[in-house]
Amino acid sequence: GMVCGGKVKVLFYSVKSQDTKIASFLKEALKMEEEKKKVLIVVDVQNDFVTGVLGTPEAQAIIPNVKEKFDEYKNNKNYVILTKDTHHSDYADTSEGRKLPEHCMYGTKGWEIVDEINYKGFRNFNNFMVCCKSTFGFDDWNWEEIFNTTDGSLLDIEIIGICTDICVITNALLIKTYYPEAKITVDASCCAGSTPEKHKAALDVMESCQINVINRN
Repeated sequence: GMVCGGKVKVLFYSVKSQDTKIASFLKEALKMEEEKKKVLIVVDVQNDFVTGVLGTPEAQAIIPNVKEKFDEYKNNKNYVILTKDTHHSDYADTSEGRKLPEHCMYGTKGWEIVDEINYKGFRNFNNFMVCCKSTFGFDDWNWEEIFNTTDGSLLDIEIIGICTDICVITNALLIKTYYPEAKITVDASCCAGSTPEKHKAALDVMESCQINVINRN
């Protein structure tokens, strides 16, 4: 369902959700003309992936870049989508939970987005949503309804976040599959992998799949 607190609208979705409210909400909120639709997707920049149980020095190091990128989109009144990895008490019994430690448990400090871009503190900026997902990829990237267009070439999507080799690449390839004509960019300087080597490998794979990777070291 949708929870509205003040001017902040947060949508919660499980991976199996078939709800179309994300599409209707975005369509109503944006009301864009037939022009390039600039969107920033910030993937899982949550405390548990930065300083918590699955945190890394590389994730900590990109936070200033992530904030700068977010502020750029915010100041230009472009749209921002924040994803939150979200797990519940049954996590240990899931396929993913048998391979990873407990993390991003709903309602905990580790589940929250880092303070530098915490949407709860936003003022005078309403062009954003928060999408909670229970696995690597979000399954409801319905751009045709979101932007009232069937022309994928009008989409200009930038993806940043954590982890490059897990959730970033999963969502980049999902969107690339659904909308092959969209312009999809991944800013490497705003991404961190589970290891530096896997970060580089994921960037290589995304480039092979014709995703525009920028700011590689």
